Amino acid sequence: MKRLLLLCTVACLLLALAGNALAATEIKLAHVVNEKDAFHLAAEKFKELVEKGSGGELSVTLFPNATLGDERTLLERMKMGVVDMGIITNGPIINFVPTFGAIDLPFLFRDPEHAYKVLDGPIGQELLAALEPQGWKGLAFAERGFRNLTNNKRAVNTPEDVKDLKIRVMQNPVYVDSFKALGANAVPMAWTEALTALQQGTVDGQENPLNVIVAFKLYETQKHLALTRHAYAPAPFIMSLKTWDKLSDAQKELVKSAAQEAAEFERASNNKSEAEWLELVKQNGMEVTTPDTEAFRKAVESVYAQYGPQFGEELIRKILDTK
Repeated sequence: MKRLLLLCTVACLLLALAGNALAATEIKLAHVVNEKDAFHLAAEKFKELVEKGSGGELSVTLFPNATLGDERTLLERMKMGVVDMGIITNGPIINFVPTFGAIDLPFLFRDPEHAYKVLDGPIGQELLAALEPQGWKGLAFAERGFRNLTNNKRAVNTPEDVKDLKIRVMQNPVYVDSFKALGANAVPMAWTEALTALQQGTVDGQENPLNVIVAFKLYETQKHLALTRHAYAPAPFIMSLKTWDKLSDAQKELVKSAAQEAAEFERASNNKSEAEWLELVKQNGMEVTTPDTEAFRKAVESVYAQYGPQFGEELIRKILDTK
C-alpha cells in the first residue's frame, strides 16, 4: 500500500512538472527606454493581452532600459533567437532593410491619421514582410511619434537657426542627411550614449517626440524646443523568427493581434497626452517655438532627390498619395 502511494505521489509530481513546463513558454520582450516611456506602455499592454489571451500558455517578461543591449544588439540577438522580441526604432533597421528608410523621409506624413493609414494598411504590411529574410517577424507599428528639435543654444524659428548646431540624431542616414541639409552638424549615436552627451554638453541638442523629451526630462539639459514635427518615427514590434516558428497557429494569431492592439493603444495614449506634455515642458522652463515648416520642407528637398531612387519613387509616391 505504501509503495502504491509513493508511486502515485511521484506520478502526480511528474505530471505537475510537465504541466508547468507546458504552461510557461516565456517571451522575452526588450526595449531601450525607461518605464515611463510610451514604449513600455505598449510593452505592458502586449504582455497583458498575450498572457490573458493564451490562458497561461505564454508568459511575457519585459526588459526595459537597454538591459539586453542597444537596438542594433537587440536586432542581432533576435536573429539568433537569444532575444524573442523588441520594440525597435527605425534607425537600426535601415542598416538591414534599406526600404524602411522611406518612412523616415522628412515631412513625409501630414498627420497621425495619415501615418496610421499607411502603416496599418498594405504598404505597412509589405514593409513588415520585408523583415523576414533577416530572421525577424514584423508584427505591428507602434510609434515614437512626430519628432521635434531641442537644443540649449538658441530658439529655432527658421532653417537658418539650425545652422552649425551640433545635433544628436539616430543612427540613420536619412536623419543625418536631413539635418546636414539644414546646415546642422549631425551626430549619429545610440540613445544610451546621447543622454550622457546631452548632460555633458558635447552635443547642443537632439530631436525626438514630446513623449521622449518628457520621459527623460530633457528639459533639464535643453532650453529650447521647436515644434518642427519634421519626421514621423514608427517603432515596429518585431519578433525573432526562431521564436515565431515555435508558436502554434493559434498563438501566432494571438501574438500578432496583441501587438496591433498594443500599438494602437500606445498611439492613442501619445495623441491624448501631447497637450499635457507640452504644458509640462513649458512649466519646467523650456522656451517653445512653432516654426513655419514650409521653409524647412524646401531646405530638405535634396534628401528626396538623394534617396528617392534607393527607396523607390513609387513607394514614396504611394505614401504621399494615401488619403
